[in-house]
Amino acid sequence: MRLSIIVCTYNERQTILTVLERIQSADLGGSWTKEVLVVDNRSTDGTRELLETGSWPDTRVILNPRNLGKGGSIRVAIRHMTGDYAVIQDADLEYHPGQLSRLLRKVEDEGAVAVLGSRLLNGPAHYKYLHAYLGVRLLTKATNILYGSRLTDVGTAIKLVRSDVFKSLNLVGNGFDLDFELVDKLLLSGYVIHEVPLDYLPRTYANGKKITTWDGVSAMLTILRDRMGLSPVFRDQGVESSPSREGS
Repeated sequence: MRLSIIVCTYNERQTILTVLERIQSADLGGSWTKEVLVVDNRSTDGTRELLETGSWPDTRVILNPRNLGKGGSIRVAIRHMTGDYAVIQDADLEYHPGQLSRLLRKVEDEGAVAVLGSRLLNGPAHYKYLHAYLGVRLLTKATNILYGSRLTDVGTAIKLVRSDVFKSLNLVGNGFDLDFELVDKLLLSGYVIHEVPLDYLPRTYANGKKITTWDGVSAMLTILRDRMGLSPVFRDQGVESSPSREGS
């Protein structure tokens, strides 16, 4: 089995090299192999230059010609991935890539189509900001009520989905809203979403955290929109023209 690891970057110069090193050293377990798709979202802090000059095994670097947002960058990666499953891995240090094997065991043991890495499954996680914790609980509660699920953490950044399903969901989000749209459309399509506990090391805004209260409002609107069947028709943003290069 082959895993496509999607890493979206925007101004992550301080962490991106460490994340890529950790991905390379991560033991996925079983017979899993990996490909890494790094999509830079027009960084301005030197991240882009690090990616242009670096080289990592089984890694493809895609340089967006303009800022497409996290969701737009994930959709770029979906077009290029070749793995049997795909997972979203943040470019910061909040989630250690060494934990990805926990999600893959759900695939091996139970044939899971989708797995979320929950920060709350084993009890309250450590958060830097109260509003972030409360926001995750509210968005998760809303999802469970509206979609009949029993999830603990819909806001997690670590989401694993079988690739053919990933491609079939017609995702349209451009920002952090895609994280929630992905869960919505999996549930609407009748797929069971599994969860496994993950360790979480939150960062502060001073250290580069980008999610704001407005992103939480946007996520709630996305959850309501998808439940009412009002998701917009996908419109191509010209992302196929994004330049890319293969790692060694």
